[in-house]
Amino acid sequence: MKNLGAMMKQAQQMQSKMAEMQEQLAAVEMTGSAGGGMVQVTLNGKSEARAVKIDRSVMGDDNEMLEDLIVAAFNEAKAKVDAHAKNKMSELTGGIELPAGMQLPF
Repeated sequence: MKNLGAMMKQAQQMQSKMAEMQEQLAAVEMTGSAGGGMVQVTLNGKSEARAVKIDRSVMGDDNEMLEDLIVAAFNEAKAKVDAHAKNKMSELTGGIELPAGMQLPF
């Protein structure tokens, strides 16, 4: 039974660290850009959009190009957030990979 108690304590510690990590991730902001920086999208660590900046020079008649640049900037920012979250999770788990399909708790 000592092992079960130790495992429960470890699980509680891990849960506490996960909650702390979630708070830290919410405070992180990552910016993706497209079109040589003409479009920028900033996301927080939970992949929630925080800001969009668009250079006036791309606000012409070509809405399709602007839409593509926004999507590209968002995807770059999302990739940065995902990489940062994966790195933090790796630190938390001591480098042990999560099983396939298991993701961060948000």
